[in-house]
Amino acid sequence: MSLSTLARQHWAALRALLVFTVILGGAYPVAIWLIAMLPGLDGKAQGSIVEANGKPVGSSLIGQSFTDADGSPLATYFQSRPSAAGDGYDTMATSASNLGPESMVDAPDKPSLLTLVCTRSHDVGAANGVDGARPFCTGGGVGAVLSVIGSRDASGTVTRPTRVISVNEPCETTTTPFLDVYEGVRVQCAVPGEDYSMGQLVPIRGAASADSPVPADAVTASGSGLDPHISPAYAALQVEGVARARGVDPALVRTIVAQHTEGRALGFMGEPAVNVLGVNLALDQLGE
Repeated sequence: MSLSTLARQHWAALRALLVFTVILGGAYPVAIWLIAMLPGLDGKAQGSIVEANGKPVGSSLIGQSFTDADGSPLATYFQSRPSAAGDGYDTMATSASNLGPESMVDAPDKPSLLTLVCTRSHDVGAANGVDGARPFCTGGGVGAVLSVIGSRDASGTVTRPTRVISVNEPCETTTTPFLDVYEGVRVQCAVPGEDYSMGQLVPIRGAASADSPVPADAVTASGSGLDPHISPAYAALQVEGVARARGVDPALVRTIVAQHTEGRALGFMGEPAVNVLGVNLALDQLGE
């Protein structure tokens, strides 16, 4: 290949690079930005910011916590679903917990998914005056899981237990595990720092109903950790407590919830959802 041919090819490539840089790196982004700034579209383009008394208080697209400085729920506000994004609804750390169904045993510094669900259900139930008990949860709100140690058969199943430990109930917090006896062996509480991985993990279902009054979104986080909505069932569960804390008629609170309930996308996708920030701002406006 001659030098002149090589130079022409490189010049053509350089011109193409310059043209596409101008079009795709400049003109196209500017055009999209101008379209986004059209009336009716500009609000979403700028983050769907919600204001109260002329000050931004959040986004209708991003959830937030309604808790005090200690992280305790504020009784006068509807509570959002749990969040695994950073310390909760951290837009710089949007994520899920990545814990799956096999996460049943608590680590010293990290509870299992089962215990997270049990604890949240217990706390939400107590806060709203309903039974927060769930299957495979202890009465204290942790995962009801035993480590059964003993002789095993060919399939690995323990057939003759010699020792049984409630792995999520450390002796620091209890002296009476949720279950007294398992297959004739007295159940022990877990000694902190002791390894029970040699035992067979056995989750105990218990007598709690599978149809809990505490809905699933009250005890599980969304995939993004930023979901601004809760289910109508979770909102309905909180109505009486919020109304009592604010000293208003529960019927009025239900009306506000209904006004901020969004239907299914396109009429058939997903489920109806309640925007928590919208409801709480509307409640605050009652006293103004």
